[in-house]
Amino acid sequence: MVKPFNFSKLPLVYFGPGKSDLIASLVEGYGKSLLVVTGTSSFVSSVKGKEIFDTLKGKGFRISHAIISGEPSPETVDRIVSDNFEIKPGVVIAIGGGSAIDTGKAVSAMLPLGERVKDYLEGVGTKEHPGVKVPFIAVPTTAGTGSEATKNAVISEVGRNGFKRSLRHENFVPDVAIVDPLLTVSCPPDITAASGMDCFTQLTEAYLSTKANPFTDALALEGIKAVKMSLLKACQNGEDIEARTGMAFAALTSGICLANAGLGAVHGFASSVGALYPVPHGVVCGTLMAKANEVTVKVLREASSDSGALYKYARLGELFLEDKNKTEDYYIDGFINFLHELTEKLHIPLLSKFGVKPGDAGVICAATDIKNNPAKLSQDQLMEILISRI
Repeated sequence: MVKPFNFSKLPLVYFGPGKSDLIASLVEGYGKSLLVVTGTSSFVSSVKGKEIFDTLKGKGFRISHAIISGEPSPETVDRIVSDNFEIKPGVVIAIGGGSAIDTGKAVSAMLPLGERVKDYLEGVGTKEHPGVKVPFIAVPTTAGTGSEATKNAVISEVGRNGFKRSLRHENFVPDVAIVDPLLTVSCPPDITAASGMDCFTQLTEAYLSTKANPFTDALALEGIKAVKMSLLKACQNGEDIEARTGMAFAALTSGICLANAGLGAVHGFASSVGALYPVPHGVVCGTLMAKANEVTVKVLREASSDSGALYKYARLGELFLEDKNKTEDYYIDGFINFLHELTEKLHIPLLSKFGVKPGDAGVICAATDIKNNPAKLSQDQLMEILISRI
């Protein structure tokens, strides 16, 4: 029997190499005033980036261009809203990685209100957003967060009293997602690796989540198959369009899965670490993925019950190892070993590179939410995961 589930709405998706050529025609229905949000350099300086801006200008669009650096803070969102409040753009287009898309998503939601975004963040603010927004188009240039398919924008304030929280509403799902793998070709190897591990983590955690359902399981497994075929190839040769396409598909799928099945311990750490230190989200996910799954499997085994999660771990092992007729334990252990080896192959750095100190481990673990993880983890077990990658 298929258990009951809910499923969030999706954007209108245009997927495939060359689909970014549709941007100019797709925005024409929103008027001639555009707000474009991008990152600082790689897309803007790329041949494709210049081509897109030239096409828009050539068609007579009035473009307000907001450039962001790093993950969005409340101040960044508020500044862009203030700068464009009187302009009243007909559409917001975010072209970039997850940070640019989250920024654009939040700006599109706050432009109609003209208020501080912090007042509407989950667990931080006291106001409930009515769900109004300026039409929003998401165009990812990395294959990682899947923000082009989700209803939340993650906003960070880094420091001792920092936070990493979401602005969330069903209406904040982008109206259109244009997923063009050609736009990821200029993504550097280290960002390709970290973004790819974020995507892989999201797919794996959604598949193993206590909120998973047959619909998300099917999507997650297809995304994971794409990661298997494409992640290493995309990191080793950024010009490999087939690999870039596979990772773009995996990232889009991971966004759909996380929105509907939730995530686990690794993403719990991504929030708590990211609130204290300016560590790229994908690095936190990539560096902790293997150890977090290792500890989770250990706890599941110690519970000595018939675990559906262990069955799923074994299926992942079968997928990556391709050895036939082995035991469930063989596949589970093989999957965990594969994750450790992948972390090394991709040169995912330790957290100490970004200033994370062992002395803060207790504070970080106390703030780590693991509600959808397939096993409940104690503070000592969370400490074991974190310390191993500092």
